[in-house]
Amino acid sequence: MYLLLVFVLQALWVSWCHATQHYPASWGHYDVCKSQVYAEDRLAWHYMACQPEATDMTKYLSVSLDPPNITCGDPPEMYCALENPYMCNNECDADTEELAHPPELMFDSEGRNPTTFWQSTSWKKYPKPLQVNITLSWNKTIELTDDIVLTFESGRPEQLVLEKSLDYGRTWQPYQFYASDCLDAFTMEPKAVHQLTPSTMLEIICTEAYSTGYVWKYDKTVRFEIKDRFALLAGPRLHNMASLYGQLDTTKNLRDFFTLTDLRIRLLRPATGATMVDENNLSRYFYAISDIKVQG
Repeated sequence: MYLLLVFVLQALWVSWCHATQHYPASWGHYDVCKSQVYAEDRLAWHYMACQPEATDMTKYLSVSLDPPNITCGDPPEMYCALENPYMCNNECDADTEELAHPPELMFDSEGRNPTTFWQSTSWKKYPKPLQVNITLSWNKTIELTDDIVLTFESGRPEQLVLEKSLDYGRTWQPYQFYASDCLDAFTMEPKAVHQLTPSTMLEIICTEAYSTGYVWKYDKTVRFEIKDRFALLAGPRLHNMASLYGQLDTTKNLRDFFTLTDLRIRLLRPATGATMVDENNLSRYFYAISDIKVQG
């Protein structure tokens, strides 16, 4: 009976070893894929590490604001609507939960009623610039797989820069410039992503497409168009992803372009409604963001 038990345990051990012979423990969190291959005139499983599924990366980030006291509510403040300077019934109060607008509300569940959002202080120190840096940090390297989308509850900024870091925030490079007037704001000619070519797909551009002052039903978002850049190599409907992946695997600067450890949103000038700033009602000018989407 004892010998039989030994033989059974030995057979189970050999079977397990065969099944895991190509399955290194060092793969850690990676998914495991397998395919059948012929080895020594028989079918065997070949194991490999797979790229993890794309997911919502905002679940894993930490966020910081500079200046740190730029969030509204301390002291409480009343805000007016940009399009109607006489409608001043929006209060921000950090000590009252339903009136507070802390940074974490940029990443909570969408679809809530009323909408939740982060909000800055108003432009009370005009003409001194109202500027905010919002830094998203992951403490790891991520590869972007879809557009970065910022949804504003206020008017979309008239000047904004999106930046990335590949070394955990030690150095920064611009990703894209946004302005109602690119020449005036950044001395750059305005350009759209669809004007790029496969040879210029890594060009840093300034776009005027997302800087409308008023918030209408369909123009609350500011995008960094990852998929439009992908399409320059994978085709207009991304039907040839194999071509894109091949280029990413063999061209380091191409892969690095879509890779980051940190993302920084530099809000440089709030929406003014494309008019002169009303110095008698500066409570109309501020930033408010209800959602940030980063897939990777």
